[in-house]
Amino acid sequence: MSEQASILIVDDDVTLRETLGDFLAAEGYAIGHAGNVVEARAALERTTPDLLLLDINMPGGDGLTLAGDLRSKTQLPIIILSGKGSMVDRVVGLEVGADDYLAKPFELRELLARVRAVLRRAKPAPLASAEPATEVRQAHFDAFVLTPSRRELSTVSGVHVELTGAEYNLVAAFVERPNRVLTRDGIADAMNKDDWDAFDRSIDTLVSRLRRKMTRHAKQPNVIQTVRGEGYVLACPVRWSGPKD
Repeated sequence: MSEQASILIVDDDVTLRETLGDFLAAEGYAIGHAGNVVEARAALERTTPDLLLLDINMPGGDGLTLAGDLRSKTQLPIIILSGKGSMVDRVVGLEVGADDYLAKPFELRELLARVRAVLRRAKPAPLASAEPATEVRQAHFDAFVLTPSRRELSTVSGVHVELTGAEYNLVAAFVERPNRVLTRDGIADAMNKDDWDAFDRSIDTLVSRLRRKMTRHAKQPNVIQTVRGEGYVLACPVRWSGPKD
């Protein structure tokens, strides 16, 4: 990788923490360690990593609370690692704003794939050069403007809508398929998320998170509508401007 991304591993299992750290360091990442939430908060005050690998149940506080606190203040990418692999725990993890969830035990190569995917989605787009706005490919729908080259969603008045990487990929999938019902399987496929189970509530949770953020600015109350028994639909036309890729 051209720049060394930093990862903070927060887990009270010393052996696991060191195993993950050694493995990811060998893949070129800069690694930090914390054994509990208190240590994690102290580490985050000193520096901001590019990614947080976060266990749920630890002494001194739970990871879900930390994830929720961080998400209310920052877009720091978070992957939750937990021995709790139930659908409810996964949904709660996504609900507080985690970008992904991996249940223990897991293969190190699977973790690496998830780390790379989350970091790739979170990577800032390069600053746009000074060129006319008409030269930027954009999608216009309801009260929003989607700019794929910058992975940005904003309102027509210029207000930036803060999205996680997964939320951006979801709205992009809807924009590419307006007025078409997307099943949970279809959403997972459109987002290239083979590792998501489209039959649990993970997709529903992600849609709900995106809806809440968009509802604050939308012209119509239900831009993304639920089609009972089928899936979801972006219920408005989309107009594209700028050159095609």
